[in-house]
Amino acid sequence: MPEASRSTQAAKSAAGPACHAGPPAPAAPAGAARVALIGAPNVGKSALFHRLTGHYVTVSNYPGTSVEVTRGSAWLGGRPAEVLDTPGLYSLLAWTDEERVARRIVLSGEADVVVHVVDAKALERMLPLTLQLLESGRPLVVALNMIDEASRLGVEVDARRLSARLGVAVVPVVAVEGRGVEELGRAIAAALAAGARPVRILYGNSVGEAMLSVRERLVGVYPVDPASFVALLFQGDSEVAAEVARREPDGGSAARAAVDRATTALGAPASYRISVERRRLSGELLDGAIVRAGANPPRWLDVLGRLLTRPATGIPVLLIVLYFGLYAFVGQFGAGTVVDWLEGGFERYVTPFFESLFAPVPWAPVRSLFVGEYGLLTLGLRYAVAIILPIVGAFFLFFSVLEDSGYFPRLALLVDRVFKPLGLSGRAVIPMVLGFACDTMATMVTRTLETRRERVIATLLLALAIPCSAQLGVILAILSGEPLALAAWVAAIAGSFLLVGALGARVLPGAPARFHMELPPLRRPRAGNVFLKTYTRMHWYFLEVLPLFLLASVLLWIGNLTGLFGVAVSALTPVVGLLDLPPETAAVFLFGFFRRDYGAAGLFDLDRAGSLDAVQLAVAAVTLTLFVPCIAQFLMMVRERGVRTAVGMLVFITPFAFGGGLLVNLLLRRLAG
Repeated sequence: MPEASRSTQAAKSAAGPACHAGPPAPAAPAGAARVALIGAPNVGKSALFHRLTGHYVTVSNYPGTSVEVTRGSAWLGGRPAEVLDTPGLYSLLAWTDEERVARRIVLSGEADVVVHVVDAKALERMLPLTLQLLESGRPLVVALNMIDEASRLGVEVDARRLSARLGVAVVPVVAVEGRGVEELGRAIAAALAAGARPVRILYGNSVGEAMLSVRERLVGVYPVDPASFVALLFQGDSEVAAEVARREPDGGSAARAAVDRATTALGAPASYRISVERRRLSGELLDGAIVRAGANPPRWLDVLGRLLTRPATGIPVLLIVLYFGLYAFVGQFGAGTVVDWLEGGFERYVTPFFESLFAPVPWAPVRSLFVGEYGLLTLGLRYAVAIILPIVGAFFLFFSVLEDSGYFPRLALLVDRVFKPLGLSGRAVIPMVLGFACDTMATMVTRTLETRRERVIATLLLALAIPCSAQLGVILAILSGEPLALAAWVAAIAGSFLLVGALGARVLPGAPARFHMELPPLRRPRAGNVFLKTYTRMHWYFLEVLPLFLLASVLLWIGNLTGLFGVAVSALTPVVGLLDLPPETAAVFLFGFFRRDYGAAGLFDLDRAGSLDAVQLAVAAVTLTLFVPCIAQFLMMVRERGVRTAVGMLVFITPFAFGGGLLVNLLLRRLAG
């Protein structure tokens, strides 16, 4: 174990859309100390980041929000600091891209002090990573978060005793309430002042001797204590092996030979032996530092939390959530009541005002740029403000309520069995749910999945069968009065999701996806959190979507003026004709390529004009949902999966979408008689 105090002395680029960051935090002053928040998913790193910096980042109860590193400035103990909010990390032996990002921050020595944020209820699982962080030799502070939940469950942690055994500050905090944050800031400042201190972890004889034999072979210069690299060499980490080879004069050959000899001498997989030793040491550290009293009677939320993960009760609850949240609130209220009210305001007041304002402009092409069929104000602004904004706002409000309650991790556990035959794990529910908000950001979040196979399948399913919030809201609104059409759309999209996922799992090689996830407590959503998250997401979305809508209007105006848009529509018209759709639908599909929500708004206009019957509505909705991803999502697919994979998906999706629409049309026409 770490030698006690006397021996221990010897001892996201700015957040992208995936985490919906608000305006960037003020830059830290030059020379500010860097403080990295490290810890497993769901332990409260982002909540603590917000408390330390005053800068809001969506605080999520599930892993995958902070895909990249978020930076914010803070004053800690009277000195300036830059705080880094990192992705979730269970161990320095990283499996996913997000874990590698966090590990690099530790092993690169980028952080002047590391704050290990741990869940007080699950210290036995958290301390092995604490030992790894100690082993790096960087200044360390342990933030003992969620002590209120631990106390309610009858778990009392003696922070002083644990601190004495680890040789570092252990500070109890409740991040969501801000309790203990001031004390944590002072502890961080003290750790910064003390500087780096080498730490020796006392492993068992055979493991300790094996690791020491390799440590002695490392003569290169390392940003942290080479002991961290030694453990990962034994655990077969290829990225660390390459780093050691780069830093060693002999290319790491002496270290590799020492690892091979020591592994043979151990007589068991070294990775397993090291993990067992860390768990043993963690148990010794916690012996007497944790008192387990009688737990308080379970709250109704605890009972509900357990029911949400059982298929017999969790699936009915999920259906209720989908009905009232998506269908009633987003579809009928957001895309129906609110959109109708805003559309009426545009038709009666806003559009006539702009038309009268530009009426004196003598040149028709210039006038049409602003108030024509594809005008910036009559099309772009109206689509963004009157149609898309209320739908997306309703979805983000619904999403934030579920997120703040801790429902999503339980949903992941519930659907894990369903996802397994699709080559996915329950962890993939996170990008899938985010896809209902914006498929572009959801594609970015697929990097949280463990294997390339899982990331490719998830990206394909997002591009094919997950409608964004605007698409979903419009489709639910226009199909709500046509039960058969709505049922056909749901069946077609769900069937496509399951079919393509199952085919992808059979075609793509790779091991089955693993699944592990910490379950945070189920809580009552806090109104302040919910509205702040919704506002922040809306702020980000509106700043992104309005310029793109206006750009799309300009491109459509240019295409219309030059005749290129008409050529594209004419080329697509025979295809939509095969689906028994009117020629005007071709323009909607082209709109959808610019942005999915733009295409959804175009479909809304066709429905309002009475251009489509019930069967045509279902066919158009199915085809538009399955149709090619918008430009932004396609570019994200290229960035995340590569050009060949992204283009291959595009080539597959296009005929699949029209084939799906054709099949739905044939079936519904036959049913209609």
